[in-house]
Amino acid sequence: MDKDLGVMLATLLRSYREAISPCLQNVPHGPRGYHTLREVAAGTQPSQVALAAHLGIDRTVMTYLIDDLAEAGLVERRPNPSDRRQRQVVATDDGARALSEACRQVRDIEDSLLGELTVAERDQLRALLARATGGVDHPVDACEVAAGLESSSAPQP
Repeated sequence: MDKDLGVMLATLLRSYREAISPCLQNVPHGPRGYHTLREVAAGTQPSQVALAAHLGIDRTVMTYLIDDLAEAGLVERRPNPSDRRQRQVVATDDGARALSEACRQVRDIEDSLLGELTVAERDQLRALLARATGGVDHPVDACEVAAGLESSSAPQP
């Protein structure tokens, strides 16, 4: 039986967005803001323009998205040390804490959505999707970066 890849991906994506949206209510723009914050925390995009291109978000829309994330205290714009004409978007301490918590919740939801698969199959699915999308998934795990930032900025007793 021939399975329609588009239908399966759309069904999974719709279920994913519906499931994660409630836990991302405190992140401006919900899932889109969460994915943007993940990329910002990973630190692999040198500018707001590069961030927009990487995520496939119109540059104008990205400006508003970053403005809202900045207003919420989750990110800030800084001069790019490599090119002073550019502004780098970086996660704040509050942004790292919010991202770390959101990552935990999203990962639990992902595990629930993929509950019919073994852990090895889930890892394989992620690896195959990364390969099929041209390596969109990069070696920097933003959730690990955020957790590290969160623990390094936590007050010491």
